[in-house]
Amino acid sequence: MDDSPRLISSVLPIETLELVFNHLERRELIPVLGTNSVFHHTASRALYRNISETTSVKALQLIKTLASNDTYSRQVRSIDLDFANNLITANILRLLNRALQRLKSLTTLILDFSQIDNSADVAWIFQDCSFSLTTFTSSMRCDRSLAKFLAMQPKITELCLRGFNKEYDFSLDRKALPKLEHFRTVLSYPSIIGEVLRGRPVESVSMSLYPGDVSTSLDTLLLSAAAIKRLTVMSFESDPPVALLPLIADRLPHLEAFHLVVLMTHYTHEILLEIGSSLAQFKALKYITFMAPGIPASFNDEKSIAEAWSKACPTLQTIILPKGLVWFQRDENWACLKDNED
Repeated sequence: MDDSPRLISSVLPIETLELVFNHLERRELIPVLGTNSVFHHTASRALYRNISETTSVKALQLIKTLASNDTYSRQVRSIDLDFANNLITANILRLLNRALQRLKSLTTLILDFSQIDNSADVAWIFQDCSFSLTTFTSSMRCDRSLAKFLAMQPKITELCLRGFNKEYDFSLDRKALPKLEHFRTVLSYPSIIGEVLRGRPVESVSMSLYPGDVSTSLDTLLLSAAAIKRLTVMSFESDPPVALLPLIADRLPHLEAFHLVVLMTHYTHEILLEIGSSLAQFKALKYITFMAPGIPASFNDEKSIAEAWSKACPTLQTIILPKGLVWFQRDENWACLKDNED
């Protein structure tokens, strides 16, 4: 039997090989590269299409390869590089810049640097890059260089700025990010959140609230050119959630999905019941998640809370409470997956 690559190519179309290789783990794909030229070409597409390197050593090895090999770099569509636990040198940044210049088909980019590295301008690594992103996530600081880069990425629909940001000179061109729909941030100042949301069609926001900035941060939600339908909040505020919900409902009465994580206030059964009255101000809320530290409630207690919340807000369809159970309406009653298991 002739086992030449030509016969393999004719019997198994490239599309079939690619489907098979897409089901292999990264460690399984690497040996395939050395099988023959046909397998190497097809497996490299599967291996390099979506890359996630969680260690700095492997990430450095990867960018060295991509910076010098057009065959591999042209396959990359998504890349996640994590340097958060190491300090990087100017030479590594220059190497990263050369690698990024070669990723002409890149659509998803995730870059994390250490807090020390983020205190400097590192957005210059995007100089002379020609890729067009739809998703961008980074811990780098929000400054003039980053704003300039974002202005050159009109196809971004999802943006996550998760670094610790001081108030640098971050001013976005009004025509920047015209297709932005989803925005997530962790440690940004209200001024940065407002700069991103202002005049852009953002419908989904994830943000943190800190004491002293609650109202100012929530006011930025009014700057979006579209009605915000999904909101995720991580609250470091010491006031009880019952005081926070009216502030959100006043600004976003037509919110459809709300996820609240409270870190500084312990919940009780009574507090959860009291929240129900605040939910009455939402006109279209379908999904709500509430997570907070406290003494775990019993199954029956959570069921009574779900019933009270749905009575106050009849549009609710799904409720997730601190026990993590998913409550939903079934035959005009509130049930959860535990009921089905029983």
